[in-house]
Amino acid sequence: MANTGPVHLRVLGCAHSPAAFELRDFLSRSVVCYDWVELDERSVRDVPGINGLDDPQLPVCEFPDGSRLLSATIEDVARRLGWIEQPRLKIYDVSIYGAGPAGLSAAVYAASEGLSTVLVERQAIGGQAGSSSLIENYLGFPQGISGRDLAERARQQAVRFGAEILRLREGVHALFVNGGIHVDLADGTKLAARSNICATGIEWRRLGLPDEARFLGAGLFYGAGASEAPMCGGETVYVVGGGNSAGQAAMYLAAFAEHVVMLVRGDRLADTLSDYLVRKIDVSANIRVVTHCELAGLHGDRSLEGITVRDRKTGEQTRLPTGHVFVCIGGQPNSDWARDTSIVRDAAGYLVTGQDLLVPGIAETRYRDWPLKRPPFPLETSVPGSFAVGDVRHGSIKRVASAVGEGAMAVAFVHQHLASL
Repeated sequence: MANTGPVHLRVLGCAHSPAAFELRDFLSRSVVCYDWVELDERSVRDVPGINGLDDPQLPVCEFPDGSRLLSATIEDVARRLGWIEQPRLKIYDVSIYGAGPAGLSAAVYAASEGLSTVLVERQAIGGQAGSSSLIENYLGFPQGISGRDLAERARQQAVRFGAEILRLREGVHALFVNGGIHVDLADGTKLAARSNICATGIEWRRLGLPDEARFLGAGLFYGAGASEAPMCGGETVYVVGGGNSAGQAAMYLAAFAEHVVMLVRGDRLADTLSDYLVRKIDVSANIRVVTHCELAGLHGDRSLEGITVRDRKTGEQTRLPTGHVFVCIGGQPNSDWARDTSIVRDAAGYLVTGQDLLVPGIAETRYRDWPLKRPPFPLETSVPGSFAVGDVRHGSIKRVASAVGEGAMAVAFVHQHLASL
């Protein structure tokens, strides 16, 4: 079932419910139309089969045909929408892991050039870029485009060329044998391909604060919180971070919240933010930037009710009331799957490719853990036929355009690798 079909869902749940937020966030990033019905002590009595706001059968998802899912999860809803599929082939020319801009680009170019292609994504299509409220500096969109809309267009394009997309699947073990890759997915499915492209990107870096996990989805959010922003009317909300993702989040939230406060560790927002965003924030009447500070504490009972902010110069701590904090402090590579393989990673966990595999300080040309006489192709890891693109790659430029370009480039090298087998 296509994302943009006539499906229109209703999601019923409680305010500050992590389970309800996860479902709303997934539907929003997947470009599925839905109505959010926030229940209270009175309205919950009208929901059949639900006994109060603490009923574990919440949230409820209602479908256009009148059917309902109790205790609705992302996987339940995705299965009802026909998105949970099995691989059609025993072996593919190329398997791609991660459906962010880099992975989607690789899928479009690989499938359009006749390669049997499968794209595996463990969450929503679009990756971290899919949570961006507005990408304004991507070529060809002078008015900007949301990350989810860009990702959905790319998904449709990849499918039209014949790429298979396996959603809500995650590789848990990879084995490189006989010039190919064999992957065990978390649900027990086995996937084989003659080459592969890793585009698993990065995950939001955590704050490392007590109770962080308890408040996640209940007032504490990572990224722009596109599905949560409409709940912020009349409130003062906080954005933690000073990079482009934080700036985009602040601009988006300012359209809903009464006040948006950016908490920035550095001395100047301009040191870490693109100039066009700095200028927009400077003229936004309801955005305030507080520099040289950090989030030091989270407070609340069932949901977030306040935060503690520490001045990094004086050490002074201030407790502030709020029900919404959005964290955009960069990320770390999603590359744990490579730990038991021969793929070389740098000290931070990023996948090392191409000329960066050169062993320094020796007269002869030698590449780390490289088994062939030919040098590795650009974007190729230390395993022949295994490529890395986008944010997970060592030395990558953290921009959507560069990720898209790397995805396309990798396919050209996949062709060369396959021709040599």
